[in-house]
Amino acid sequence: MKTLIIAEAGVNHNGDLDLAKRLIEVAAEAGADLVKFQTFSADRLATKYASKAEYQNQTTDNSESQLEMLRNLELTYGMHEKLISHCIKCGVGFFSTGFDIKSIEILVELDTGLFKIPSGEITNLPYLRHIASYNKPVILSTGMSTLDDIEAALNVLITNGTRREQITVLHCNTEYPTPMNDVNLNAMNSIGEKFDVAIGYSDHTQGIEVAIAAVALGATVIEKHFTLDRNLAGPDQSTSLEPDELKLMVKSIRNIEQALGDGVKRPSQSEIKNISIARKSIVAASDIRKGEIFTDKNLAIKRPGTGISPMRWDEVIGRAAVRDFAADELIEL
Repeated sequence: MKTLIIAEAGVNHNGDLDLAKRLIEVAAEAGADLVKFQTFSADRLATKYASKAEYQNQTTDNSESQLEMLRNLELTYGMHEKLISHCIKCGVGFFSTGFDIKSIEILVELDTGLFKIPSGEITNLPYLRHIASYNKPVILSTGMSTLDDIEAALNVLITNGTRREQITVLHCNTEYPTPMNDVNLNAMNSIGEKFDVAIGYSDHTQGIEVAIAAVALGATVIEKHFTLDRNLAGPDQSTSLEPDELKLMVKSIRNIEQALGDGVKRPSQSEIKNISIARKSIVAASDIRKGEIFTDKNLAIKRPGTGISPMRWDEVIGRAAVRDFAADELIEL
């Protein structure tokens, strides 16, 4: 099954349309399925008293509030339209996270067709109800959540119009970057087993190995932040993949998809030719005369595997040779 790979541009455009377009081009060149932005109004998202996360204080101006930071990262309606057009031109799907009901309505108007619920909104009852009412596919991130939090959100979505089979739940940790010992990737499968939903992983670790491991464990969706340059200004740049890394992640995931196969254990098409070379047959250990009885003294097991299988050893022992056999010759019955 093909993994849906979401290249998360997020706010790494810094409010610059040209930068956002270049991010779209990079995502398309890497082979991502969707490039994702964030749709919000800073004034609807945070109060003037809201603090920034610790990692945001480290990567942005300490003197500005979260609200001030967010105002510099907004995308206007017109910018959304231009980005959607650019995605179509580049051959990659447009996607965005709406952080409030008004933003969701904007995305519906733009006909994006798929909702992404960020980790911070998993406890936002009116917001969840509103999304559910559209009866569209939903990707739900679960950073900072317990199984009880996830269950409550799923119940709201399902009882208000979204079908269970339309929902993909992403395991996630919201720390940027996520320490390896906090990833707890096995929790992704715990979510799937408990709630009978499709699962995926929203990755905030440094590097690409955890995202690749998630696919090997059964993730159907991978979301990963990327940037043009980790040295650019902005809260998420320093923990994002650069273009070559994004391309390598996509390539690696596609390789893993092929490597997983269909789960049926059988000789592969490429290795069938090796059976006769690597396996063994029952052969004469020394010269054997016609009529001589086969014993463990005059028989041996050697390559190639084109003769009688050693699994028939007990059947061969005690029988008489049907003809003369030279040493190392394949035994016949």
